[in-house]
Amino acid sequence: QVQLVESGGGLVQPGGSLRLSCVASRTFFSFSTMGWYRQASGKERELVATINRMAATNYSASIKGRFTISRDNAKFTVYLQMNSLKPEDTAVYYCNQLYGAMNNWGKGTLVTVSS
Repeated sequence: QVQLVESGGGLVQPGGSLRLSCVASRTFFSFSTMGWYRQASGKERELVATINRMAATNYSASIKGRFTISRDNAKFTVYLQMNSLKPEDTAVYYCNQLYGAMNNWGKGTLVTVSS
């Protein structure tokens, strides 16, 4: 199983911005649906955003209008631009790559929103 590698997490004040990156498997990357998920302490993992092979995007209601998912097929990378961050956005953010039977995850990157 291929391990995806996330980066870009950290501590940010409310109202601030962060950009997460995820380098994924090169195999079938351009055909894959890429997603960002998050898991807050004591809660279940939830969908944040997805982007498919046609660059069509889907966002959860809680972050719509504040976060933007994008992909660079040449770099095998997916991004999550997070603006207007709130304390409730604090979580470990995970990258996912989905194509057919392939369903790969990263180890996650911690985002903490606090003053």
